[in-house]
Amino acid sequence: QVHLVESGGGLVQAGDSLRLSCAAAGHTFSSYAKAWFRQAPGKEREFVAVISWNGGSTDYADSVKGRFTISRDNAKNTVSLQMNSLKPEDTAVYYCAAGLDILRLQNGIGSWGQGTQVTVSS
Repeated sequence: QVHLVESGGGLVQAGDSLRLSCAAAGHTFSSYAKAWFRQAPGKEREFVAVISWNGGSTDYADSVKGRFTISRDNAKNTVSLQMNSLKPEDTAVYYCAAGLDILRLQNGIGSWGQGTQVTVSS
């Protein structure tokens, strides 16, 4: 069973940076693609970033390209999301997700963590 726990959320001001982490257990971490999604109040969950099982491939939503960076450490079973130049519209609950198929994962098919709140004030 895939178990994912996010951390690192908080309240920051516009322009600040924040780093989210996701600790994983219960599966062969290095075999799974990992992703970050977010859900703002009143909106559907949306894709943010994805990274392949070996870190060799990444993809980002247009809204975060150039500001967010996804990375993973297979030795530590963690995946991170470095968020720079944060904007109020980045406010959301951020979820870590895992899946064996990177394309299916990018479309929201995978295992999920409980989420961590990120709030960006203007």
